[in-house]
Amino acid sequence: MQGTGYFTHALCRQHDMGAGHPECPQRLDAIEDRLVLTGLGDHLMRRQAPEADRVDLLRAHDGLLLASVEALSRQVADGLDAGGPKLLAIDPDTWVNQHTWHAALHAAGAAVAATDAVLTGEMQNAFCAVRPPGHHACRSQAMGFCFINNVAVAALHALTQHGLERVAIVDFDVHHGNGTQDIVAADERILMVGFFQHPLYPFSADEPAAGNLLNLPVPAYTRGPAIRELVQTHWLPRLHAFAPQLIVISAGFDAHRDDELGQLGLLEADYDWITRQLREVADRHAQGRIVSCLEGGYHLDALARSVEAHLRVLADL
Repeated sequence: MQGTGYFTHALCRQHDMGAGHPECPQRLDAIEDRLVLTGLGDHLMRRQAPEADRVDLLRAHDGLLLASVEALSRQVADGLDAGGPKLLAIDPDTWVNQHTWHAALHAAGAAVAATDAVLTGEMQNAFCAVRPPGHHACRSQAMGFCFINNVAVAALHALTQHGLERVAIVDFDVHHGNGTQDIVAADERILMVGFFQHPLYPFSADEPAAGNLLNLPVPAYTRGPAIRELVQTHWLPRLHAFAPQLIVISAGFDAHRDDELGQLGLLEADYDWITRQLREVADRHAQGRIVSCLEGGYHLDALARSVEAHLRVLADL
């Protein structure tokens, strides 16, 4: 069976970091509404995301990190009946509620299940409409709205459980995927390519880069034509030379012109174009196999339109 998978879970909407927080449950509602409005959802193979197994998480993360997030989430749940706080902070931007741990397990589980479905031939490619996002989650630290690094978990699962030799991670979020870089740096089985606005959170562009990393900083107000040139000049030669057997995408849509968390100028047409370039790489080297995981994107309408553009290319519609 071939087609485009769509993995999500209701608990991904229950993780909530408080009123006014940009990484909000309504992000998934906006995507779902767009799929219904356009009819695109009828063309997708919908699946409920399972929880990730701890063995998959431990390939990417320190056990103490996992235990701390789980404990904080349980602490909130246990204290609610006694009038305790509904949220506990990991950092000023990253908060845990009673559902955070299980939402994060389902988000990572979506990435693993999508990888299994794509690599066994059940699906051609897949998109994981999940939250919390993951690409700022380092091996030993949760930060930047992220608790478990979904794309790193998926890539390492593909290498370990499916015997792949080469997996590419592509990150087009407006923010540097510092957590993914922390986990996969110097792992020659993985090539990570990305662009990101600099200077901008997490302010990590000056860190020394390992040879398997091609994460390119761009200044504020960079628009689509310059990003396309960067992809053609830098990403595509490295990706073709690496010849990945699977592409895993950190699909952040906060580089959109309308998104206020960054100052880049991408449009839906740019996400369409980038996705087409990645499909061509996957078709040539990876039997078309792509697993895409939602990261950022905080202007709800722009997010929904951009995900639609991304999905239409994946589903060849």
